[in-house]
Amino acid sequence: MTAGVRGVGPADGDALGPERYAEADGVRLCYQSVGDPADPTVLLVGGVGSPMDWWPADLCVALADLDGPHRRHVVRYDHRDTGRSTTCPPGAPDYTGRDVTEDALRVLDAVGVRSAHVVGLSMGGAIAQELALEHPDRVTTATLVATTRAVSGPDDAELPPSAPELDGLWDGPAPDPADTAALVEAAVAEDRALTGRGTFDEDRTRAVATRGVERSIDPTAGGNHFAAEPGEPFAGTLADIAVPTLVVHGTEDPLFPGHGEALAAAIPGARLLLLEGMGHQAPPPETWDVLLPELARHTGSSDPGAVPRQDG
Repeated sequence: MTAGVRGVGPADGDALGPERYAEADGVRLCYQSVGDPADPTVLLVGGVGSPMDWWPADLCVALADLDGPHRRHVVRYDHRDTGRSTTCPPGAPDYTGRDVTEDALRVLDAVGVRSAHVVGLSMGGAIAQELALEHPDRVTTATLVATTRAVSGPDDAELPPSAPELDGLWDGPAPDPADTAALVEAAVAEDRALTGRGTFDEDRTRAVATRGVERSIDPTAGGNHFAAEPGEPFAGTLADIAVPTLVVHGTEDPLFPGHGEALAAAIPGARLLLLEGMGHQAPPPETWDVLLPELARHTGSSDPGAVPRQDG
């Protein structure tokens, strides 16, 4: 499996259908979907400060075409303060981390899906864990990609630290929100650093970054995710997660080195899939021959129910 699935490139968001909006509780969340809504839904939850473009379009199409009992209905969305979702002034988020987690449920409600296969990347993986703990009826399966524990445990101090090369990565002011070129360069540089010694495709990354910057109401507002208060803590521990869980981690992840192994060990029945040469990133095309069959197996069950559709 390579990039350009069905001729779709990583930044070809238009191939995923129209942008729609989930509107609830005073927040507007932009989302797209590909595949038949009658098939099991895979909800892609992105990383901190990332619009949905960082789930590349060709990967979304490849996920929709998974083999198995059914094809998949794949949904990706902009977190608030990214892309075309509700955006606050930089430095002034009016929401909590819990709100960002529960936005995933608002998207599922708008799509008309009671339960989905939740695939979370980095912060999105933490969100998937929190949803599995407090809303297991909404999570058919969880796939945790390039992430770490969302809830603390007694052996957190034993987790390996980030690579020293990442020190200071997020220090300093953001580029001018009107300077598209500088914003794209900053996003490419960040992704290059997070890929570490893994597979880095600059052209692919630049295409995704450009679309993400150009689509965003304020490309610098994603930093609000760091400034938001956490909100009410999520109850439970990783040992309480009962939904089928797959942990996907890169062997070259410089942000969370070795955290995938620890995460899988802490969740009952979780399986671990290590992807050779992957850093802290959405799985690159070079990994798909291994990744996609595992996701087909993991998400092979049907969604148990639906709620009325509420398209914006």
